[in-house]
Amino acid sequence: MKRITVCRDCCCGSLRRVPALDHDEQIRRLAEVAEVRVTGCLDVCDQANVLIVQPTPEGRAAGGRPVWLAFVNDEHATADVAEWVRAGGPGLVPLPPILELHRFTPPRRLPPPDGDPPPLQEGATRGSGRVPLLGGQAAP
Repeated sequence: MKRITVCRDCCCGSLRRVPALDHDEQIRRLAEVAEVRVTGCLDVCDQANVLIVQPTPEGRAAGGRPVWLAFVNDEHATADVAEWVRAGGPGLVPLPPILELHRFTPPRRLPPPDGDPPPLQEGATRGSGRVPLLGGQAAP
C-alpha cells in the first residue's frame, strides 16, 4: 500500500505560513494516489509543508526508505509528488530531479528517559509532538 504522511499542525498546513496553497486540496490530491495520514508537528517547522513518502512493501524490499520532502507549498510540487508515488515511489522509481530539491534528512530525536516524559519546549503543551533533539536542543 502506498502511504504519504502529511504534517499538519502549528506551521505545516497553516494559511498564515503558506497562504498560497489550498491545504485541503493538497491532501485530496495526494489521496488520489496513496493513503494519506495526517499527523501533528514533525518538528521541522522551518521547512513547512512537510510530507513523508513511505515505500510500499515491494519498494522496501528493493531498498526503498521513507523520503522526507520539504517546502511542498504549491500545486506543482504536489502534482510532482503524486506523479512519483503513482509511478511507484521509493525503492521502485528514482526520485525525480525536481523533487530532489525538496528532499531533506530529518533531525534525529532522543528517546525520552525511562518513565519520564521529555521536557516541554517553551510554549508547547503535552501531546504537541515536540521532543528534544540530539545535543539537548529542543526542536523549533
